[in-house]
Amino acid sequence: STVKITNNIANQSQNIDSKVDDGGAGDQGIMFGFATNETAALMPAALYYAHLLAKRLETVRKENIIPYLRPDGKTEVTIKYVDNVMVGITAIVVSASHNDDIPNETIKQDILLHVITPVIPQSVIIKDEIKYFINERGSFVISGPAGDSGLTGRKNIVDTYGGYARHGGGSFSGKDATKVDRSATYMARYIAKNIVASGVAFRCEIELSYVIGEKQPLSIFVDTFGTSKVLDEVLIETIKNNFDLSPSGIINTLGLRKPIFSKTTNYGHVGKEDSSLKWEKTDKTDIFKKLLK
Repeated sequence: STVKITNNIANQSQNIDSKVDDGGAGDQGIMFGFATNETAALMPAALYYAHLLAKRLETVRKENIIPYLRPDGKTEVTIKYVDNVMVGITAIVVSASHNDDIPNETIKQDILLHVITPVIPQSVIIKDEIKYFINERGSFVISGPAGDSGLTGRKNIVDTYGGYARHGGGSFSGKDATKVDRSATYMARYIAKNIVASGVAFRCEIELSYVIGEKQPLSIFVDTFGTSKVLDEVLIETIKNNFDLSPSGIINTLGLRKPIFSKTTNYGHVGKEDSSLKWEKTDKTDIFKKLLK
């Protein structure tokens, strides 16, 4: 009886796998991709600068520029907008764990000098409004798992657009590329980035929805937030005619069978300038530039 049940489960798994091999989605759900011309990486400015700060915080610790830092820290950036246009940065938050007996004022000065100043251009800071919050709670000696008990998992919003754009809810890390939670999110970013890079729109969000076992998405939705020079409906038709949105098509287009996922384990899954992450390429802009003629 036990063997029979096990065999049935195995047969079911093989049937599902065969659908996946044919290009069917390995899961159901809604996925989003986004791009904006606020930064060179076509990412929302708040998250872009927060990542720069986090990377710099790691650098100054590993290179002993600030020798008393420990490997736990957070960054946050607040951007002011007027009529949906970025004006500049009004607040920067950095929290960094450290060795015991380090004066808080020393930490504030070192973080401002060695972390914030090197990576945040003065041109994007609103000088009469900027506020810095560095280790505001004071001592940050108890850190890491000892300071945060329990397991929260990957922070999906940090992995994508920092809350500036929508998120489908599914995690990416730990899933193979047949899971559209991951692969379709990358594809949606790829399309959105090429639309913005082409100059057709200043901001673009792509929404794709899938059902398990089906090859093509149930729906494609484009929102350019009133910034597009062509109708969103025209963009949808252009996407349908030029991009293979089946799971197998996405895998082939973006090279998702290659061992590249380790590069997504930190500082987000999107927004990186890395030639091996094909969803960050802007090699399809000509498709959308033709719409401007």
